[in-house]
Order: sequence, then structure tokens, then C-alpha cells
Amino acid sequence: MVFSNNDEGLINKKLPKELLLRMLFSLLLNFTWSNPECTKYVHSIGLDSFCNVAWNILALDGSNWQRIDLFNFQTDVEGRVVENISKRCGGFLRKLSLRGCIGVGDSSLKTFAQNCRNIEHLNLNGCTKITDSTCYSLSRFCSKLKHLDLTSCVSITNSSLKGISEGCRNLEYLNLSWCDQITKDGIEALVRGCRGLKALLLRGCTQLEDEALKHIQNYCHELVSLNFQSCSRITDEGVVQICRGCHRLQALCLSGCSNLTDASLTALALNCPRLQILEAARCSHLTDAGFTLLARNCHDLEKMDLEECILITDSTLVQLSVHCPKLQALSLSHCELITDDGILHLSNSTCGHERLRVLELDNCLLITDVALEHLENCRGLERLELYDCQQVTRAGIKRMRAQLPHVKVHAYFAPVTPPTAVGGSGQRLCRCCVIL
Repeated sequence: MVFSNNDEGLINKKLPKELLLRMLFSLLLNFTWSNPECTKYVHSIGLDSFCNVAWNILALDGSNWQRIDLFNFQTDVEGRVVENISKRCGGFLRKLSLRGCIGVGDSSLKTFAQNCRNIEHLNLNGCTKITDSTCYSLSRFCSKLKHLDLTSCVSITNSSLKGISEGCRNLEYLNLSWCDQITKDGIEALVRGCRGLKALLLRGCTQLEDEALKHIQNYCHELVSLNFQSCSRITDEGVVQICRGCHRLQALCLSGCSNLTDASLTALALNCPRLQILEAARCSHLTDAGFTLLARNCHDLEKMDLEECILITDSTLVQLSVHCPKLQALSLSHCELITDDGILHLSNSTCGHERLRVLELDNCLLITDVALEHLENCRGLERLELYDCQQVTRAGIKRMRAQLPHVKVHAYFAPVTPPTAVGGSGQRLCRCCVIL
């Protein structure tokens, strides 16, 4: 018998403690609330009521309860589950993910906060039932919290940020994406108390204006990652303020901030030399001049999203090729002024030869099969996007893939208009999506 009340059972003797802990944890998660046959199964293997002494010891071992991720059980998890876990784990629990657990609300999270006061990492992404009450509980009981994800918790208001700033002053990471009730007043309250923030994600916080960025600049000098995607009220003035106060910035998302101009790129170039990731999709006023200055000053750039930066030309690619040898991923989709010559410079550069992994050229209408020939020099290329590049052919893709067999190419081909029997007119056929 593998499982028995005898501590010398085969499984207890042959497997290391760490593996037994993982097995027990998996059993508890998989059967406690998601399998209607759990009672019968647990009894059949001798685990009912944890009567097996060895397994009982393991169940009470705090090391088994330091990290819990319930994402795979999100549809089954209700408040009572979180409360029971908090009572079992107590002060041992350091990391909990309730991502997508829409059945969890304020009451159960208050019980959790009271029982798990050593929690450091809490993911509440998509827990749409929670309100400011949850943040009050975290503020009161969870002073060691460092990482908090409140993405899409749409009932969160400025009051939550005030509470967090008062009780969670060790916070380093905060995600408030799509919490669209947040305003500059909430940001001011937050940053006054949480001055050690290193990452602040504010995607879709559409009420934020430049004054919110000024508050961030005044208090959060340790920031390395900022996300303002779709914060469409932000202008150059706010970005300039951020750059002047956050010199350690490594990742910045400004996608959808459509009011920005080269003044923002200039501020980044002059103040943030450690920048590695820049997302500026749909910032249609940015030009070659701004990206030239950026490339010449930010040599650590690794990932850039320039989709729909419709004014940039091959000149930007020349500057990136010369000054940014670490570039790994580049999106130029809908940059319709990019030509084969720009791809030539990119593919002949250090980053092209050694680093480039992802290149997106969707709707770059001037790109032809010649660009694919140039890209044969990019030996590390893994993914190439060519949707609606109407001058690229199947034959050109096949020739490139003969040299780069590992690369995945996504492309649409132009519609075909075959002749008909009457008048030579044709019928428009659907485009063909090809993934090679």
C-alpha cells in the first residue's frame, strides 16, 4: 500500500519532502472544491482527515503555504475558500494570486488581511467585486505588502490610494490599470506615502492629466517602470516632468497618448539614459528628429513599439541601427514611409546580426521582397509580421525561410481577381492569412 497510516509507507520513504509537499498541495487544490468525487478519493488513499501522520505533518508545514496561485481555479473560488486558506496559511503566506477570481469580495479579503499579515505579493487582477474596503483592510493589516495588482478593479477610487499610502509604505509595485475613477488627487496621496515605488502601471486611467505626473516626479525617484497607455489627456509637459524626476526609468509606455510630440522624446533622451523599453504606439506626432536624439542618448534600448508613428522614415532606422546595438524587438506597423533601405540598415547592424528577435512590419506598404533578402542577415530572428504588406510575395517569404527556417512569418496576401466568362470582370476573393 502506497498510502498508509504507517509513516514508513513507500511514498514517504522514497520521495523527498519537497516533492511530497507539492503533491499534497496539488491534491488539496485540485480536489477540495473542484472535484465532486474528492471525499471518496481522499478516503480511498488514506488521506481523510489527514489521518496519516506523515501527511498531517506536511500539511502543517508552513513552507507549503508561502506561495499560492488560484488562477487555474478562478471560476470555482469563492470568498470562503480565501478565508479557509488564510486560516490555514496564517503568517506563512507571502504570495497569493487571485487573478480572475470574480467571486471574491471585500469581506473575505478582510479576513485574509487579518490572518495573513506577512503577505508581500498580492494579485487581485480582475476581482471586480472588491471596493475601497479591501484596500482599507490591506492598509490596516498588511504593512509588509510590496507588490499589489488591482487591474480592472473598477470600483477602486482615490480613497483606496489614500489608505494604501498610509499603511503600505513598503510598496514597490502597483498596477491600477483600467481603474478609471483614479484622478490626480489619488495619485498625489499615493506617492506621498509610497515613495519607494519602482513600478506604477496606470493603463486606461483616463482621468489622469499632467498634474498627476508632476506629483509622481516630486516623490517617486526610484521608479524604473511606468505605464500611461491610453491616458490621452497627458501632454509633453507631464512627460517632461516625469523625465526630470525619474532618471532611473527603464520602461515607459506612452501608447495612445496622442498629444505627445518630439518634446517628450527629447526629455527622455536628455534625462533617462537607462531606458530599455519604449512603447509609443499611436503617437502620430513623433518624428525622425525626436527618435534620432533618443537613439543617440539611450544606447540600452531593447524593445520599441512605434506602431502608427506615421511620420517616421528610414532615417529613424538608420539611427537605431548605429546607436542601439541591444535592440531585440521593434514594431513599425503602419509606418508607411519605411522602405527596404531602412530594413537594409537594420539588418546590417550589430543588433540585426546578434540581437533582433521580433520585427513587425504590418501595413508597411513600401516593403517588398528585397527587405526579406536583407533580413536573411538577422540570424536570430524568431517572428516577422507582414500583414497587408502588399508588395511581399509568397515566393519571397519562402526564399527567406530557406535561410531562416526557424522564423515564424505572419502575412496576408492581396486579394486575387480572376477573369470571368463575361466581360473579363472579376470577383473579389478574400485575402489569405499565411503563418509559416
